[in-house]
Amino acid sequence: MAKILIADDSKLQKLEIAKFLIKLGHQVLEAKDGNEAVQVVEQFMPDLVLMDVVMPDCNGFSALRRIKNNDKVKHIPIIMVSTKSEDIDKIWASKQGAVGYITKPIDFNLLENEINKNL
Repeated sequence: MAKILIADDSKLQKLEIAKFLIKLGHQVLEAKDGNEAVQVVEQFMPDLVLMDVVMPDCNGFSALRRIKNNDKVKHIPIIMVSTKSEDIDKIWASKQGAVGYITKPIDFNLLENEINKNL
């Protein structure tokens, strides 16, 4: 069982992903924006992060950079999960340190494969 953080400002999206992760036997942590995601990562050291890009206050790319610039937590794999589907978004996420990028609506088979690949 892994501890996985879902960082997304959509309550419905978090609920949908959380149900899926719990069904797979994982423990779920949640954050409503990038700032909270960084705090949760630093406090609870999840095994993996699923990070939305478009969030208020601190977007997913900014949170990704902050996590990857912190020596204590930079090893934690982050998969971006977003409605932004342009190639440039995927390239930018990769350059910032994300290990994967999944577009919404979520293909849960793909999500499971990405999680298994990165745990």
